Amino acid sequence: MGFLWSPQPIVIPRPEIPKKQIGVDPSMPVLAPRTEQVLDTHKVTATGYTAGVESTGKGPKHPQYGITYSGVKVRRDKETVSTIAADPKLFPLGSILYIPGYGYGIVADTGSAIKGNKIDLYFPTTKQVYKEWGKKDVEVQVIKQGAGKCTEKMLEELSEAIDVYKSVPDSWLDKAV
Repeated sequence: MGFLWSPQPIVIPRPEIPKKQIGVDPSMPVLAPRTEQVLDTHKVTATGYTAGVESTGKGPKHPQYGITYSGVKVRRDKETVSTIAADPKLFPLGSILYIPGYGYGIVADTGSAIKGNKIDLYFPTTKQVYKEWGKKDVEVQVIKQGAGKCTEKMLEELSEAIDVYKSVPDSWLDKAV
């Protein structure tokens, strides 16, 4: 076996990595919030719900199918943020919670059975509700107290921020909504 020798150093260019992925594995799940970001913790009973008749009484042909109380479309995104339902007296619309085993949720919905220390986590299908969640008692972390509204723009901006940082950045928490 022979070796090649060259008086000039061989420079191998590094592949360009998009800025949002530098130092962050894109397949990595979201990170729990840092201790200093947690405003409060609450022990709640968390159940799963869907947009379907079994949870909302609405079928796919209903004009409000998949639309939350706040007017945004339901979503489940393990890598950014999902819509959840809560009692607005405890967690006002727009509140951001970290739910262990589920990820970040933003309160966008309410429910007739969701009163007090109960939350409902959105899943696309009943099969996913039963397979991935069911009913659990969990201690949720409040990251931001909502101001009583949740908009598509808020969801998009929060999703983008979490996608980049894998958690909610302080700069986003300081924003007035």
